[in-house]
Amino acid sequence: MNESFPSSVRMSHSDDMDESDTAMSLATVPFQEPIFLVGMMGAGKTTIGRALARELGWQFIDLDHELEARCGVRVSLIFDIEGEQGFRKRESALLDECTRRTGIVLATGGGAVLAPENRQHLSERGVVVYLRASADELFRRVERDRNRPLLQTDNPRQRLQELLAQREPLYQEVASVIFDTGSLPIAQTTCALLRQLQDYGTDNA
Repeated sequence: MNESFPSSVRMSHSDDMDESDTAMSLATVPFQEPIFLVGMMGAGKTTIGRALARELGWQFIDLDHELEARCGVRVSLIFDIEGEQGFRKRESALLDECTRRTGIVLATGGGAVLAPENRQHLSERGVVVYLRASADELFRRVERDRNRPLLQTDNPRQRLQELLAQREPLYQEVASVIFDTGSLPIAQTTCALLRQLQDYGTDNA
């Protein structure tokens, strides 16, 4: 699902660059493993993930979008028809498949870390980045989004705080890197994350 995130500054790679220009300006990281993004709804996984993949010249996959494409319906409808348990079963099967790929940046769903097998796949198969943001910042980003099944309650702010309290230890458990998203424009955010990933790769070489 699309996530709200500052984007007032254009990415450094313009859409009209030709292939040779793009190849010359691609960023690199000192490791071969895929990059998996975890974090709450509204953390910026889709927006940051797409920008990061573009900088690296890697494929970007959004797990929720991939699931929607395969099922032919939105995540919210899967929740309505099959319940959260049915959705999580589909999510786990797809995550197992996607985490076996190389050269990708994968944006996971906010609850993907709930299943122990998912946490194992993420930890063992790639570099996991926890995109961290405060409950207030997360709510500001998603409060007008009606495609968040878990927030369709009388008090969505409280529900989001409860979800964050439940999930944050799991995000931290699997994280190779913890990155505070803040409120910088997307280009600056992506550059900062790239530097942190490069430092991580160098330190763990």
